[in-house]
Amino acid sequence: MQMTGLVRDPGFYKKSAAIAIPIALQSMITMGVNMMDTIMVGRLGENALSAVSLANQFISLFQICCMGMGMGAAVLTARFWGKRDLVSLKQAVTIMLRFCLLIATAFALVTLVMPRGILSLYSGEEPLLELGTVYFRWSIVSYWLTGLALTTTLVLRSVGQTRIPLLTSIAAFFVNIGANYVFIFGKLGAPAMGVAGAALGTLISRILECGVILGYFLFFDTRIRYRLRDLLCSCRGLLGEYLRISLPVLISDSLLGLGNNAVAVVMGHIGASFVAANAITTVTQQLSTTFTQGISQASCIVIGHTLGEADADRAQREGVTFLVLGFAIGILAGGIITLISEPVIHMYKVSAETEEIARQLMFAVAFIVIFMSSNNIMTKGVLRGGGDTRFLMVADILFLWVVSIPVGALAGLVLHLPPFWIYVCLKLDQVIKAFWCITRLKSRKWIKAIRGAK
Repeated sequence: MQMTGLVRDPGFYKKSAAIAIPIALQSMITMGVNMMDTIMVGRLGENALSAVSLANQFISLFQICCMGMGMGAAVLTARFWGKRDLVSLKQAVTIMLRFCLLIATAFALVTLVMPRGILSLYSGEEPLLELGTVYFRWSIVSYWLTGLALTTTLVLRSVGQTRIPLLTSIAAFFVNIGANYVFIFGKLGAPAMGVAGAALGTLISRILECGVILGYFLFFDTRIRYRLRDLLCSCRGLLGEYLRISLPVLISDSLLGLGNNAVAVVMGHIGASFVAANAITTVTQQLSTTFTQGISQASCIVIGHTLGEADADRAQREGVTFLVLGFAIGILAGGIITLISEPVIHMYKVSAETEEIARQLMFAVAFIVIFMSSNNIMTKGVLRGGGDTRFLMVADILFLWVVSIPVGALAGLVLHLPPFWIYVCLKLDQVIKAFWCITRLKSRKWIKAIRGAK
């Protein structure tokens, strides 16, 4: 089957931009917070920077699980919003929140009981284990706060509510930076807490973020009108459909998170300098791809609305348009990374060896991001919005675990290739999936029917 042409309706681009730009700005703010955290902690030395980076690898696994639950629910809520089926929409939210609280509790218990055991998976260096354990102790409560704020934000976005999450992120940005400055370095009469201060600053910003977003969602939102009593509603009629759509998303994103953690394990065993260099590179990559994240979520929402209106032909054209945008944004992001790599590296107080590794990783990221951009828009946006979550789960398992991780481990731990090639090998799945998804889009098999509550 031939690929269809691009969408020429200005309304499509206005709607996509209205959703994507606030999401991109919110992502940029979040990444900006991470970057400031990295810079501030980096002033404490490479051990502190590496320890916090490794601890956040496990925390990011939880966040990916939340994204899986939230995006799985968003596929349903966007479709139900297109149909104006609020009963099914509320039931999908209830199921999501229940799963979110359950998984947050599980992660908190594991972190509380065996923090060193978790960190030892990433590195065997004692200074990193000690500092990482300190960071973990202050981060336990953040699991519930982060989970509720993140999943609720995704649902609000799925019905076009992007303003409140954006404004909340702006406020959390300044609170986090201020709290970090005070508690990491001991300013304004506070004790100098080091890495514990970084975790405390993040916790304070999470309290603000969760309080505002959840408060708005439960008491002031006029679109979904979800209230506390809806947490007790019966969801049995929608549970099967929710699991059919959301479970593959959760599995896929969780396996992706585990895969990223396996990548972190490889990097951790290469050495602290490689870990520190990757921390510098990762934040830069995330900042340069914030618009990709906005377009990705916007495409999921727009496609869901279009299919909710039962217009599959238009959805196909929209999918092709988003694919082209993905490649264009990826090329632009690669250029940005190349331009800012040297100034960013010199912002950190690291050794000459770490600087050289970071430099090579920057060039690798500038190449991989071209494929990563289009791939993310397809897998996290278009195809997911079409309900093709089972296919995406298989693709994530196959390419990440069968190709990237084994080849990357071979390159880094056995062959000891230069950092550039180690990183490219660890990210080979991004290149393969980009072309895999083009084939899937062309087939139109990604458009799936979704049933409401019975």
